[in-house]
Amino acid sequence: MTANVRATQSATTGTPLVCWFEECRKDSVPLVGGKCSSLGELINAGIRVPPGFALTTEGYRSFMTGAGIDREIQSLLTGIDARDMDALEKTSSTIREMIEAHSFSMEIEDLVAEKYRKLSVRSCLPAVPVAVRSSATAEDLPGASFAGQQDTYLWIRGVDEVLHHMRRCISSLYTGRAIAYRINQGYADELVAISVGVQKMANSFTAGVMFTIHPANGDRSVIVIDSNYGFGESVVSGEVTPDNFVVNKITLDILERTISQKDIYYTVDQKTQVSRPIEVPFERQKVQSLMDDEITELARMGKLIEKHYGRPMDVEWAVDKDLPFGGNIFILQARPETVWSQKQQSPVAAKAGASAMDYILASILEGKRVA
Repeated sequence: MTANVRATQSATTGTPLVCWFEECRKDSVPLVGGKCSSLGELINAGIRVPPGFALTTEGYRSFMTGAGIDREIQSLLTGIDARDMDALEKTSSTIREMIEAHSFSMEIEDLVAEKYRKLSVRSCLPAVPVAVRSSATAEDLPGASFAGQQDTYLWIRGVDEVLHHMRRCISSLYTGRAIAYRINQGYADELVAISVGVQKMANSFTAGVMFTIHPANGDRSVIVIDSNYGFGESVVSGEVTPDNFVVNKITLDILERTISQKDIYYTVDQKTQVSRPIEVPFERQKVQSLMDDEITELARMGKLIEKHYGRPMDVEWAVDKDLPFGGNIFILQARPETVWSQKQQSPVAAKAGASAMDYILASILEGKRVA
């Protein structure tokens, strides 16, 4: 263990309170949750990922116990009925206010401030803009669709704002929906922890999502990309109908393209320095938001990610407008696809070691169009 990690350890458990993404691997989920462990795994696999760091689950527990609110939360949740939405929302509001009203310990504040300073130096930007994302230990895992239940905050600048939004991410573990989901799925609340990732923002010209399996029909011979201008928030939230591209996984040829009318996009407001929705100029609304070379490069990166994990993946990405092509496409997160991956495969798909070519051949035999 490096001296840098050792300096951030809990004095009682010896576990890091804060760590860099590159110090994490895919087996670091108990320490940094699904998102952050995946980012560390991608960095160590040579995938282009914006740098960042994480408040670990040990840091989260230190905050909750140090603030003395963990016992109060358990008391509030005892005997609550997951079907009583009014009671859930009232309890959620009480818990979230309690969490956001408490400061981190001086130790955690100093550790986060130091990591943020170093991240700004690495990024060659003073008060580097970051995305502050929750990373729960039960999300982004096969068979447990917790993804999207906690919050993400974009274009956060300055250590005080970072710390404030880290607390907001922690409190989002206790939305009414998240509480009900854990009760219905049988997850004991005390066993669910959260990490918070702080990641350099890509100044996105275009962003979106990519599936290394067709999300509509489970076809593993293609990669499907959705894109819109600006940050990926408009695509992930479903606020716009994005451009859609279907790419042959073997040849990387673009098989289908659907250019939608894109009315809004998210970008930074230069006056307030916060992310907000802006109307797309009329002349750009029906223009393809992603260049063909970028589609091909994204699909190539998607293949590498799927090969590394050995399973279909759900990927968020961004094209940074401040960098030249060849180094401007970044992967923001990647998680296992959890819908089609769990369904019964066809006989060809079920064969051990079946490749994308097997799926293409199977599609040809079934009379499907593959090119």
